[in-house]
Amino acid sequence: MTSPEHPPRRAAKGRDVHGILLLDKPSGITSNAALQIAKRLYQARKAGHCGSLDPLASGLLPLCFGEATKVAGFLLNTGKRYEVRCKLGVTTTTGDAEGAVRETRPAGIYSAAELARVLTDFLGEQQQVPPMHSALKHQGQPLYKLAHRGLSVERAPRTITIHELHLLHCAADELALEVACSKGTYIRTLVEDIGARLGCGAHVTALRRTGFGDFSVAHAVTLDTLQALHDPAQLDALLLPMQSALEGWPQVRLSEDTAWHLQRGQAVFVPQAPAAGWVSLYGADDHFIGMGEMLDDGRVAPRRLVAKG
Repeated sequence: MTSPEHPPRRAAKGRDVHGILLLDKPSGITSNAALQIAKRLYQARKAGHCGSLDPLASGLLPLCFGEATKVAGFLLNTGKRYEVRCKLGVTTTTGDAEGAVRETRPAGIYSAAELARVLTDFLGEQQQVPPMHSALKHQGQPLYKLAHRGLSVERAPRTITIHELHLLHCAADELALEVACSKGTYIRTLVEDIGARLGCGAHVTALRRTGFGDFSVAHAVTLDTLQALHDPAQLDALLLPMQSALEGWPQVRLSEDTAWHLQRGQAVFVPQAPAAGWVSLYGADDHFIGMGEMLDDGRVAPRRLVAKG
């Protein structure tokens, strides 16, 4: 029975699509715009993206459909890999080519050995202050909205790790770098810091994400490829299983009885299970059930279960 105060819920439109799509996002559009195009092409009821890319940036953008959205948070915690081009001698208000020029200085001439020494100083764990032009929030407001109004607020530094930093190319006032880093790293800020260390300033002119956890852009598809496919079966064939986001996790296989209890919220004992940490859960017929966590008493507790394997 319904009433004006409690109208009936509308059924979600679209298909039940489950899985992860590795999208090669083009530059010039937002991550959300790319997601909405893909979601419309798939006619999917539910979808979300992992790890936003700025409109300037291109490259690997994992899209999670349906039940795969439940693994998105775990995927976000993985490392990333980028290729970035930097303009030396010019700083901008945003740290990239979309901002207004803030200052211009002579770029200087640096040998490959000099640059390698500077880049080495940025390896390892460090503190990084997020840029104002970011989606982080201050008192409920995204920082970029405050920045567009000419405001600047204090930002707490974050602990990040630069795992690899390689010089790919050096010519006149331009550098090309390859970066492997932890989650939460702002490449624009890294480039600005490198420019400051060189004494000339720098900003990002092009950025491409080439790796996301164990995923590579080499296996990603473009929007043009998706738009050329009209058969839903062809589109669905491009999706990876949701558990592919959990590569490297210990796997726990449950009997039919223990799976029944776990899927009803109960922690269960599993012989020869890991002693601690997060695990991928599989049923007796080898279908993916979800994510669990080992308890101190040796049981595995359900944490995020999926409705479809």
